[in-house]
Amino acid sequence: LIADEVATGFGRAGAMFACERESVVPDILCLGKGLTGGYLPLSATIANTRIWEAFLGTTDDKKALYHGHTFGGNPLAAAVALANIGLFESENLLEAMQPTIARMAERMVAIKKYAMVKTTRSIGLMGGIEICVDDHQTGAAVCKRARQRNVLLRPLGNVVVVMPPLVAKPNDIDLIFDAVTFGLDAA
Repeated sequence: LIADEVATGFGRAGAMFACERESVVPDILCLGKGLTGGYLPLSATIANTRIWEAFLGTTDDKKALYHGHTFGGNPLAAAVALANIGLFESENLLEAMQPTIARMAERMVAIKKYAMVKTTRSIGLMGGIEICVDDHQTGAAVCKRARQRNVLLRPLGNVVVVMPPLVAKPNDIDLIFDAVTFGLDAA
């Protein structure tokens, strides 16, 4: 089982890794983005012992897994990753995020009252607000309007993506969702 935690790992889903939320232990875990807190590109793949040992041997054994990430092995990025992981421990970041996650969940529920909101979904500090208009321009218009309130969002089609920083506070969530509602009111 391969768990792709490039976007969801390192706290984004409300736990260190999304697979932990589901009590899943993957054979291979793919990491990226949050590894350095988004400051530098770095990725990693972690394998369990059984997988790792399957590739041990000499060059003549032809067992090597010729694998490498585009963003792997950069010493500066690795140092930033270590510092970022240290912050999770020293700042107790996962616990500190919980009030912000709760506030985002509340605001996700509240925003469903808008007629043009088809559905919302969120986990941790990742969310999407799906707009029911099918022209694929409304989501972009909502995001453009939110910029007038100094909030940068992006649409994926007609889904307005909400992914605040892990250090965001509940009042930051209110700022974001007030900007989204400002955008929805004008759309």
